[in-house]
Amino acid sequence: MANRLAHETSPYLLQHADNPVDWWPWSPEAFEEAQRRGVPVLLSVGYSSCHWCHVMAHESFEDIVTAAYANEHFVCVKVDREERPDVDAVYMEAVQAATGQGGWPMTVFLTPDARPFYFGTYFPPAPRHGMPSFRQVLEGVHSAWTDRRGEVDEVAGKIVQDLAARSLAYDSPETPGEDDLAQALLGLTREYDAKSAGFGGAPKFPPSMALEFLLRHYARTDSEGALQMAADTCEAMARGGMYDQLGGGFSRYSVDREWVVPHFEKMLYDNALLCRVYAHLWRATGSDLARRVALETADFIATELRTSEGGFASALDADSDDGTGKHVEGAYYVWTPAQLRDVLGEEAGERAAAVFGVTGEGTFEEGSSVLQLPGADVDDVVRARLLAARAERPAPGRDDKVVAAWNGLAIAALAEVGAYFDRPDLIERATEAADLLVRVHMDAGARLSRTSKDGRVGRNAGVLEDYADVAEGFLALAGVTGEGVWLEFAGFLLDLVIDQFTGENGTLYDTAHDAEKLIRRPQDPTDNATPSGWTAAAGALLSYAAHTGSEAHRTAAEGALGVVKALGPRAPRFIGWGLAVAEAALDGPREVAVVGPRGDALVRELHRTALLSTAPGAVVAVGEPGGDEFPLLADRPLLDGGAAAYVCRNFICAAPVGTPDDLAQRLSEV
Repeated sequence: MANRLAHETSPYLLQHADNPVDWWPWSPEAFEEAQRRGVPVLLSVGYSSCHWCHVMAHESFEDIVTAAYANEHFVCVKVDREERPDVDAVYMEAVQAATGQGGWPMTVFLTPDARPFYFGTYFPPAPRHGMPSFRQVLEGVHSAWTDRRGEVDEVAGKIVQDLAARSLAYDSPETPGEDDLAQALLGLTREYDAKSAGFGGAPKFPPSMALEFLLRHYARTDSEGALQMAADTCEAMARGGMYDQLGGGFSRYSVDREWVVPHFEKMLYDNALLCRVYAHLWRATGSDLARRVALETADFIATELRTSEGGFASALDADSDDGTGKHVEGAYYVWTPAQLRDVLGEEAGERAAAVFGVTGEGTFEEGSSVLQLPGADVDDVVRARLLAARAERPAPGRDDKVVAAWNGLAIAALAEVGAYFDRPDLIERATEAADLLVRVHMDAGARLSRTSKDGRVGRNAGVLEDYADVAEGFLALAGVTGEGVWLEFAGFLLDLVIDQFTGENGTLYDTAHDAEKLIRRPQDPTDNATPSGWTAAAGALLSYAAHTGSEAHRTAAEGALGVVKALGPRAPRFIGWGLAVAEAALDGPREVAVVGPRGDALVRELHRTALLSTAPGAVVAVGEPGGDEFPLLADRPLLDGGAAAYVCRNFICAAPVGTPDDLAQRLSEV
């Protein structure tokens, strides 16, 4: 018999709908039930493509005896962290403060008024490596709740008090200046892995936001060191096992520092961010590798992750059937020399093994290898044959949930890649996703819902990153298509950022002023796998101000950038998007208005030249002279009766130019 999760839209929650655990979704009713019964709440947080979440579910949540004990002594609540990032953030902060580490599945025990008092992540079904079994944890918590209630309440009270003291505030915020950004670059240089590229050790995550900062810093200062770190890191990732050498797209991270073995789940947000980074690297250098990876990643997003409603699914699982009915991590992607020979023949298989780094010993598990491409590119025919053979394998599961923020990132990436490489189909995919967000996720007051599935909107409110990243996507789409409606929609969302998410002195919160009240209002300016809502909002506010001349949005952006001045020089890896936005603010950002008849060949050339500018955060408007869709086009006449381009800062423009070469020259000027 299915539990209460059967009525949810989250694929992760639906995976647990048939568990013998009597799961509740996160809801007031769950906590009311705990209060009524006088029992604690067992909160389990995960997401659909999480390998260890699946493991714990199989070992413990599907076990009838364990489930019966949990049902008797707890109210069990299951949360999809991708649907409720606010709930995840608040309790993950508590887990990390208490244990020094975090991860998923996250296991937290709460009082009926939602105060946490015991924490953990994955627990095995039997004691292992000094770790108690999940059953032992349940029994220990039940015993403490029954016999030492006063002690539990005291612990819970101290934890909530500690979390409340962590709110971030600063006085008289200042935007980062030249010295701050130079110090941030120095900090990244110190942490750079000169041997394997990237930053830090294992596990090594794609530093998408830091790479965007490095590329913008190079564009503004001509720092060869910044460009070299970005280019070398991009090449190492693209030639390593984290990149799918057959089908395109990136896995979530590398378990080793050399980029050899990935954690195989593929996330929309990683691929959207990296797609844009590689496109920007190509824009700066003309690298053939960057061009290929940008296009292949865009095609992966547009085909493998596109939903029937026009949005983009959240993720592909790490695990898949290995052909024996057993779900194994990476089974879909790894190869042995014998498998290569079976597909390609003896001689060609041996050559492919050498090219892709497939060895007899294997680079992964049980003699299998992750494909890498350390040398020259492989023949397209070989790649196609291997890809066709791989398609016969059982495919990983897909989380079809559409997350507003991540779709905003994908819209920006596909719109830009489509424009750079003359791929109107990618721009069309971006437009379809934007249409879905407006049609399904946005209500009449421009309030966003976080998720949808199968065209059905979820019940969770959008958080700051949803408003910021969707606005970012709409602004990119406006610049590429010349359709001012996307600028208008971005404005609606950013007005809500100012009205609902902004505190004193430019501080920002992850949830709206009128959102559900948790034990603490989440507020985190640091980047994780995606730009923080805080820095993403700063970027979108700055771009919108550049498009419209709005002082209110510029002031809000500059207030938000105060945190970058505070954190950037000390922790540049963890606020890379904020540093990238600061580069744009320091450069202006540049505003480019291209005026002329729609469809005119020279207008198209000027527009493309503007989009290909590396000027940090430059915004582009294109349309008829005096077009009222874009404020930048007002009072911008033609040049000698023909198309013209204006390069401006703060709506103060240099003399117009009428050729792509003159525009490129104007944009290259400091």
